[in-house]
Amino acid sequence: MKIRNSLKSLRERHRDNQLVRRKGRVYIINKTQPRYKARQG
Repeated sequence: MKIRNSLKSLRERHRDNQLVRRKGRVYIINKTQPRYKARQG
């Protein structure tokens, strides 16, 4: 998992990327390509 300052650009990189907010943190999750997982905050 990458820890990034900006996730908006990451979301565009794959069509299955989802932006999710959990417990005050922002995550990118991707069921088909787990290498795109990322967290912010």
